[in-house]
Amino acid sequence: MSDLLGIELNGKTIENEPELSVVPVIGRRVYIETYGCQMNVSDTELMMGVLERSGYQNATAPEQADVIVLNTCAIRDHAEERVLGRLSQLSEIKRERPDVIMGVSGCMAKHLADDLMEQSPYVDLVIGPDSYRRLPELIAEASGDSALDVRLDRDEGYLGLDPLRQDSTNAWITIMRGCDKFCTFCIVPYVRGRERSVPADEIVRQAQVAAQEGFQEVTLLGQTVNSYTDGKYDFADLLQMIVDVEGIRRVRFTSPHPSDFSDKVIDVMAANDKICRFVHLPVQSGSTSVLEAMKRSYSVEEYMALVDKLRAAMPGLCLSTDVIAGFPGETEMDFEATLALMREVQYDSAFLFKYSERKGTAAFKALPDTVTEEEKGRRLDAIISLQNAISVEINSGYIGRVEEVLIQGKARKGEGMVIGKTDGFKNIVFQRDGAQDNTFVNVEISSATLRTLTGRILR
Repeated sequence: MSDLLGIELNGKTIENEPELSVVPVIGRRVYIETYGCQMNVSDTELMMGVLERSGYQNATAPEQADVIVLNTCAIRDHAEERVLGRLSQLSEIKRERPDVIMGVSGCMAKHLADDLMEQSPYVDLVIGPDSYRRLPELIAEASGDSALDVRLDRDEGYLGLDPLRQDSTNAWITIMRGCDKFCTFCIVPYVRGRERSVPADEIVRQAQVAAQEGFQEVTLLGQTVNSYTDGKYDFADLLQMIVDVEGIRRVRFTSPHPSDFSDKVIDVMAANDKICRFVHLPVQSGSTSVLEAMKRSYSVEEYMALVDKLRAAMPGLCLSTDVIAGFPGETEMDFEATLALMREVQYDSAFLFKYSERKGTAAFKALPDTVTEEEKGRRLDAIISLQNAISVEINSGYIGRVEEVLIQGKARKGEGMVIGKTDGFKNIVFQRDGAQDNTFVNVEISSATLRTLTGRILR
């Protein structure tokens, strides 16, 4: 671990590496299963780093583990239901081996807290997103009884704690935690707390470490990543600082908020080829009245102006988005407006969901869920069908093109096939032909489907 000197966070100067609970353990094995967004992937790597420092070893399957942790998402009902179902499955291990510690971490842990242990009595440990520094201590506590820590801490930025990276080609770097937007449908500010940014010097240090470890691509993470500010540097400044790190060839970030996408950020992106020509730009709805009810802080007109500005600055930019079908009060006209926006923007891909009430949010408290489940399903099917058609058409346009691809590893199907990503975040599969993982190759595209391009390496 690197010493961390003179870093300021929320007005407090950290003069030494932050204290870490170290409970020495020899040979205990931990298995962490991750659900949800990239932030949860990053948090899992953070937890693994904390546990490795305390002597834990990584288990590749829950049956091999002494400690099993599900790192969870609470953004939708379905995500929580998946975790509860998985906990029930894993309880068989607990019945066979009562000494196994079963834990739940992340957003769902904060959202449900005490209810988790009541609904799932085989759960020994519940730990929220701001308590990972205490994980070894809490596991030790759970060995004798049960342990719960879901307190939110506005000063916790996990400074000086290096992750144990699970991805072999991309280094996730969390640059800020929490959210101040309070969109009416979203539980995130309540389970991850208010925004706080990690000092830029610490983020640069993490990028430098990643480069030294052989990573050529980094992804900067935040709930609203482009609202980043450490009091001295803003997001545009930070992007430039990461671009300047020797050894890094690609820089990505997610997820930005449309309202915080400044001209300065766009200028930095356009001026640096290292910054990938891909932006995930959540719109949520194509109706301004629905956006107002969601408290999204932009109109459809403002959103479209931003799309035009991004594409003018970076021709060929790939875009993805989030859309919610059936938000409270959404009329048929509102829904048609969403379809119209999707047709106009022509997203490369999208994450599409029907509205799910989240207890504790402003929408849950004040907006009656007026759209029937049947109608939500119909609208969701319609936007999925539209987006699939758009994605197929866009991907088909890549046939005959040559794309630079970072090889990620073996493809799921096909003897000798590997998968990699383009600058625009397209998946490409092709014959390895002697090429190594975590290297860049030029691939000529020969065919395309909804989600995948296929090609061959050019020598």
